[in-house]
Amino acid sequence: MKNTVTTSQPVLSRRGTLTAMSLLLTGAFAAWKALPAMAAESAVAIPPPKDAGTPAAGATSETAVLAGGCFWGVQGVFQHVKGVTRAVSGYAGGEARTANYNAIGSGSTGHAEAVRITYDPREIGFGQILQIYFSVVHNPTQLNRQGPDFGTQYRSTIFAQSAEQARVAKAYIAQLDQARSFGAPIATTIELAKPFYDAEAYHQDYMTLHPNQPYIAMHDLPKRENLKRVFPDRYRDKPVLVGAST
Repeated sequence: MKNTVTTSQPVLSRRGTLTAMSLLLTGAFAAWKALPAMAAESAVAIPPPKDAGTPAAGATSETAVLAGGCFWGVQGVFQHVKGVTRAVSGYAGGEARTANYNAIGSGSTGHAEAVRITYDPREIGFGQILQIYFSVVHNPTQLNRQGPDFGTQYRSTIFAQSAEQARVAKAYIAQLDQARSFGAPIATTIELAKPFYDAEAYHQDYMTLHPNQPYIAMHDLPKRENLKRVFPDRYRDKPVLVGAST
């Protein structure tokens, strides 16, 4: 289903190809009618977790690994969050030998497209990271899909980096479900002790580098605008890019 990657340059993936083809083949009128269903999910205003956990004493850097559909948008949103010092697209949930874009496209590797978020706990906590994740990054009620993308590689998963993160995430999901914050139960899973593998270089900073790519323009840029609108105190205009620190 995925395009074969033979170059380190950015490519139009299966999701981008499908989006572009649908707009070209169905005609302007049909495309216009389809836009509401194909566009990014609307943000949902939700309360912060009642129990946000406690960062390690004296910690200046902590890590969260989150999966919520295409990693281009997840990375792109968190790169605009104050307190985040680095956000890297990658794969988590499977083995090292299958941690590549071509392999995970089969949906049988156990991997999910994920983002490793490094943040300063003195500026932002794990609880607010999760609040942004559930509110503007993706729709946590969708099982093994986000928008036009489907398969276990697009599942909603919190790859907890510690037992404390797993506890906080589980409690927050229960809190949001009890409050009926969404129109359906949250499908997000929690996986503990799963290694993270960096994605290929051409996937890094993709939203910033390719704002006119059809998939990005339709599905991911609106998420950034939702972040700016729903969390104005957390939004920063200049993203922290992987390429700027390598």
